[in-house]
Amino acid sequence: MSANISDNHNLCVLVVESDTALAATIGNDLQTAGFNPVLAYNLQDAWQQATQHHPALVIIDRTISTSSGLDLCNQLRRGGYRQPILILVSRDTVEDRVACLDAGADDYFLKPYRSDVFLQRIHLYLPPKAVKNEQLQFGELILDLATRRALRNGREIDLTMKEFELLRYLMSHPRETLTREQILENVWGYEFMGASNVIEVYVRYLRLKIEDEGEKRLIQTVRGVGYVLREN
Repeated sequence: MSANISDNHNLCVLVVESDTALAATIGNDLQTAGFNPVLAYNLQDAWQQATQHHPALVIIDRTISTSSGLDLCNQLRRGGYRQPILILVSRDTVEDRVACLDAGADDYFLKPYRSDVFLQRIHLYLPPKAVKNEQLQFGELILDLATRRALRNGREIDLTMKEFELLRYLMSHPRETLTREQILENVWGYEFMGASNVIEVYVRYLRLKIEDEGEKRLIQTVRGVGYVLREN
């Protein structure tokens, strides 16, 4: 397998994870950080995607359904892949570390998955890469995708990772009513969870930060449906 990275894409990262919800979350975090995620849910698909995309880095869950992600790691190394490989593991023991390294992995990180820890680890191996469109703007509200900060009327606003992802999703769909199901799937990476109020909590956080005293409300509630980014 050629180890060359395609020049036609942002740095491609292959994610091999049979848990579709976790795979979606990892993919969303990578995309937000400026990478081009490619998802695979089994070993056969992973090998095909690796051959086709020549990823700059591969992330493999050690347990993929009934298979071992370490087998894929070995296969990639035997095929000539020389870029970094990270293994996602459920426990941190000496035996697990040795097994990952013996399989040819460069590093590992632990479940449960944490976005901040994950991206720190990725940036050790790949430099952050800004997405093509570096800013989103809605009226006087600007979201810088490289620094992950917002500006409104020149006032700088620091955002947590999840606040940033929620605002990015809203600003990517201005004046479009987004259902709670859409927001959960695209920001949190899992299906609608009934009475969960996580969206309401983070919308409240965002409003406190981007709607300072005297500023117009931008995140509007569509009762019984979801939210929309628009001015009254």
